[in-house]
Order: sequence, then structure tokens, then C-alpha cells
Amino acid sequence: MEKLLWLDDMRDPYTRTWVEDFSPIGFNVDINWVKNYSEFIEWIEINGLPDAICFDHDLGIGNTGYDCAKWLVDFCMDNHFKLPIYNIQSSNGVGIENIDMLFKNYIKYVENI
Repeated sequence: MEKLLWLDDMRDPYTRTWVEDFSPIGFNVDINWVKNYSEFIEWIEINGLPDAICFDHDLGIGNTGYDCAKWLVDFCMDNHFKLPIYNIQSSNGVGIENIDMLFKNYIKYVENI
């Protein structure tokens, strides 16, 4: 079963239709919910890259989903990994654009070398 890493401090992926609406790999997946920067990094370091990641931008106090995205790009570059499939469920429009542009630039300039 494919693994989805769900990064969000508020939206419970097991309620409503969050995963159905935002998962880029469907909703019949193994959902792994992390709520902050530390949990995000720890999950990946222990489990490796998931098949897909759904990002929220605003994670309460401290680091943001953009900080997680930057860490992920560095992790993928350092280990020569392709970026997992992703989607962004944030209600912060600027945050969505920043995360999406970071990933698009990584794919364009690093993965396509």
C-alpha cells in the first residue's frame, strides 16, 4: 500500500474528505499524520521518503510547511532522491505559491540534470 505523509497541525486526515480531496495518490493509502517540523523530519529519517506528501503551510508557532519543504529539498539533493509526489492543502495562498515554486524549481533544475 502506498504511503502518504500528511503534514498539517489542524486538518485531521481521518475526518471529512481531506485526503480524498488533496492526496495526489488517492485515498486508499497508508496515512501518516505529522503535525510539525520536528515530526516531519523524524518520520522521514526513520521511514524514508513516502510515495506522496500533502503540505500545510501554517503549522502554528515555529517552523512552517515551507521550512519542511526546504528541508525535504536539501534531503533529496544530499541523497540524490527524486522528490515525492506532493500537493498542498494550505489556506495560505502565499505559502502555497512558495512551496510549489520551491518544488518546481528543484524538479526543473536538479532532477532534470
